[in-house]
Amino acid sequence: MIEIKNVTKSYELNVQESVVALKDIDLRLNEGEVVVIKGASGSGKSTLLSLIAAMSKPTLGEVVVDSQRVSKLSDRFASLYRRENIGFIFQKYNLISTLSVFDNIMTPLIPLNLETKEIQKRLKSVMELFEIEHKRDVIVKNLSGGEQQRVAIARSYVNSPKIILADEPTANLDEKLSLNFIEIIKKLKGEKRTIIIATHDPLFFGEDFVDREIEMRNGEVIS
Repeated sequence: MIEIKNVTKSYELNVQESVVALKDIDLRLNEGEVVVIKGASGSGKSTLLSLIAAMSKPTLGEVVVDSQRVSKLSDRFASLYRRENIGFIFQKYNLISTLSVFDNIMTPLIPLNLETKEIQKRLKSVMELFEIEHKRDVIVKNLSGGEQQRVAIARSYVNSPKIILADEPTANLDEKLSLNFIEIIKKLKGEKRTIIIATHDPLFFGEDFVDREIEMRNGEVIS
């Protein structure tokens, strides 16, 4: 269960001006749901994801995940919470272009001090799941856009997170690759993960694998 309780988020532009990104948001998202948060750019979708991931804190209200008040965590414990619970798929992938597929996917495991055998096991599993094992030693900058996205998804999944957050995941993809991404999301849903997708891509709207659609406008939930 993810609870967003009467959350407002504002950013100070200067001592006299501020911009309100979210206004009194009150939501409850259930474990195992695929939720699409839709709305135009600037509607507040990405800000909401950042609060769920404890990458930023609300100005008012609180965010609670599995009874843990993540919006009140210190930076140290927020980092631990993300490491143990969150997989984040970024719009521009945020891969290290000069490293191999294997090394990019491995990066979330570095702080865990796992044995080499365990690291190899986890990476083999996720690379097989997302059909990129044959690219394991390829430098990321030499991959196609669709392949890079699979690497980004595998990296987000290697820690077996409870919650997967995707911020405009198809913004840089053509329709064919966007449909491939949707097939991956269906596969992840079968793994019983909570998946929250922020998008304005109509390919996600009205699909049977989506449990709920939430529309935002100007920082508010309108439906």
